[in-house]
Amino acid sequence: MKDVEVKYHINLSEADIEGAKIAILPGDPGRVSEIAKYLDDSKKIGQNREYTSYLGSLEGKKILVISTGMGGPSTAICVEELAMIGIEYLIRVGTSGGMRLDVEAGDIVIPTGAIRQEGTSKEYLPIEFPAVPDYTVLTALKEASDKLGYKNHLGVVQCKDSFYGQHSPSRMPVSYELENKWSAWLKAGTLCSEMETASLFTVSQTLNLHAGAILLVIWNQEREKRGLDNSSDFDTEKEIKVCIEACRNLILKNNI
Repeated sequence: MKDVEVKYHINLSEADIEGAKIAILPGDPGRVSEIAKYLDDSKKIGQNREYTSYLGSLEGKKILVISTGMGGPSTAICVEELAMIGIEYLIRVGTSGGMRLDVEAGDIVIPTGAIRQEGTSKEYLPIEFPAVPDYTVLTALKEASDKLGYKNHLGVVQCKDSFYGQHSPSRMPVSYELENKWSAWLKAGTLCSEMETASLFTVSQTLNLHAGAILLVIWNQEREKRGLDNSSDFDTEKEIKVCIEACRNLILKNNI
């Protein structure tokens, strides 16, 4: 029998998702309907706080699309409650700011790990534990991006809690820490900066879920600082198409 208990924050029950095992997770509630257009027979099934959800089908399998909101706390809540209703695979579709100079606006980043410079993941696992994606999901995303011919980068991303702590570190009382760590991340070749992936990976690891992420680079502040070309790109269509193709791969190759 399906669990009909509606989870408090996402406002969904197991019955609502009709056997879906895969969830696509944009941060922005406004992006949910855009992703759902790529699924068959998609329909809105819930909206509560930052969590807007649609259900559709791909290759005959149900797929859930649900927003997480911004930052680690709301992402962790979403992942926890999705696990309670039967979701097993999660793919974040998000945006980011480039850090390494060759990571340009419009590029796709597929994280192989996330720097845990945020607070949520520390309430799940000690800081020594790495935030890494599931290999099956990572591989599906890489193969999908290559198949579609989109420029992509694999590597480590930085995950933080404070947007303005990154963009205006000098005015913060802890500027000495923020600026020194940013310099360290740059020296280590960190690809880009965003706010949700570390929490997604660590919570999923704790709950034995399979998680991955794909990030659109919308601009690169380090290129800006050096006077390099840095036109912005907010078109998420490419990463959505990659995510859908990766979901197809997971369904067909892994019988999800």
